[in-house]
Amino acid sequence: MPSSTIRSISITVSDDDGAAAPRRTRAGRRKVVRSLGQRAVRLVARWWPILLLLPAVALLLFEASRLRASPSPAPPVSSSLGRLDPTTRLVHGVREPCLKVLSPKSIENLVFHEGSGLDGVVKRIIYKTDDDDYDSHHSEANSTYLLQHAEATRFNLFTGFQTVPEREESFKVNETVSVHCGFYSDNGGFKISDDDVRYMRTCKVVVSTCAFGGGDDLYQPIGMVNSSIGKVCYVAFWDAVTLSTQEAEGKLTGDNEMIGRWRIIVVKNLPFVDQRLNGKIPKMLTHRLFPEASYSIWVDSKYQFRRDPIGVLEALLWRTNSTFAISEHGARTNIYDEGKAIVQKHKATPEEVEVQLTQYRQDGMPDEKRLHGLKALAEASIIVRELTPLTNHFMCAWFNEVVRFTSRDQLSFPYVLWRLNMPGINMFPVCTRRDLVNSLGHTRKVKPLTQTNTDSSTA
Repeated sequence: MPSSTIRSISITVSDDDGAAAPRRTRAGRRKVVRSLGQRAVRLVARWWPILLLLPAVALLLFEASRLRASPSPAPPVSSSLGRLDPTTRLVHGVREPCLKVLSPKSIENLVFHEGSGLDGVVKRIIYKTDDDDYDSHHSEANSTYLLQHAEATRFNLFTGFQTVPEREESFKVNETVSVHCGFYSDNGGFKISDDDVRYMRTCKVVVSTCAFGGGDDLYQPIGMVNSSIGKVCYVAFWDAVTLSTQEAEGKLTGDNEMIGRWRIIVVKNLPFVDQRLNGKIPKMLTHRLFPEASYSIWVDSKYQFRRDPIGVLEALLWRTNSTFAISEHGARTNIYDEGKAIVQKHKATPEEVEVQLTQYRQDGMPDEKRLHGLKALAEASIIVRELTPLTNHFMCAWFNEVVRFTSRDQLSFPYVLWRLNMPGINMFPVCTRRDLVNSLGHTRKVKPLTQTNTDSSTA
């Protein structure tokens, strides 16, 4: 072939042909991507429950770690402290207040009752003392024996040594009754200063509470009408442990021994090792501590009293022609069921409860939900009463039962109610109790008393 011909031959290269290789590469990539996407969709469709569960588990673990790191929540004091709103209940489809207290103006104009006028059988009560019992008729050696015996039986030189026949005699209702009722001997304990004794003799209406062993805090009463303030004594009984505990928290008494509205009375030489039993003294023996008083309201230390005392007396005593008011029990109605609950909650040993209930069965205590028309069980954290020989007799008998058996006063109340059949008792419903107080719970564990009677008698 001639050279000129060779030089005239040309090879045409298209632009499209030059880009073919890269285009094929991109198409392959798209195919791979589509394949991966389809595979991912299939995986999601197959494992979606697990994929949803994993974030939930992670969130739970995160929240758990936050809870472990955060401090324990404070007790619900702020939620109830200072509340004055009424507690209500549904009556025929309408909300009504559980406690119908008079208006402040009506309380101001209220004529103060000097007595219910209830004609009780008991007209006079004699409290047994060392003038007619063991302490003045035994040598020093025998007195030491009695102190040791008292520690085993819980009767001591404060309570007196009630025998079984004397116990039976104490439940007889006559115009004049003679009973053990604490403060048996000058050497028995529960010492109060002369200044405090003089103060207590001035009280005509008293609201009282106590905290022994560094227990609960002191909550200021609220809801008083101005006209009632000067008519009512507010008294809190403490021991030295509670005083030091409160002072460490900055709660100091002034020169007048007051913290807010409360007069602080420091008791020395407590007569029992069981602090719960020491607490029964101001709770049940108000008439012995305040001999000139006409009315008393007891409030457990876990509560803040939030109603006018005079208004409460009118609502629970005067309006109902009663001398004694106490709340019904909210959970149980039977004394024997109460015994089981006390054991289950470790508030007393099975042996202690069995001894008490066995004695009550032997005495003929009925297994009834109601006694003399009243609910058998009471919730005894609030007690409102007129201080008369009738109610004083009842409280003395009740106190002797908690000394003789367990200190669970809810277990012995039905027995005393059954034996004495005291008229003029108003057992109000649980919702009324809730209206009387703000419940704050127990603040701290009570420190047990380590002294014995022999040690404390020389303090």
